[in-house]
Amino acid sequence: MTREPVEGHSWLRSRSGAVLLAFLAISGFFVVTEHTAHVLGALPYLLLLACPLLHWLHGGHRGAHGGGHGDHREGDGHSGERGEQ
Repeated sequence: MTREPVEGHSWLRSRSGAVLLAFLAISGFFVVTEHTAHVLGALPYLLLLACPLLHWLHGGHRGAHGGGHGDHREGDGHSGERGEQ
């Protein structure tokens, strides 16, 4: 005698799912309230650690400040030559 799940009945809406959601909500509240000071104390260091990551994700200095190949069009005034108009 096995019970087949009712179509459209979610596990989260069952009694055990509600207990799990309540437990996760309560434990999440206590984690946030108890560890906020630790996280805020580490925030400046986390920002410093994020700098190399963002530098890597955005491609480093590739094409920055006009140093890459093909960045300037001919005669735009940046190549040292005077453009003819």
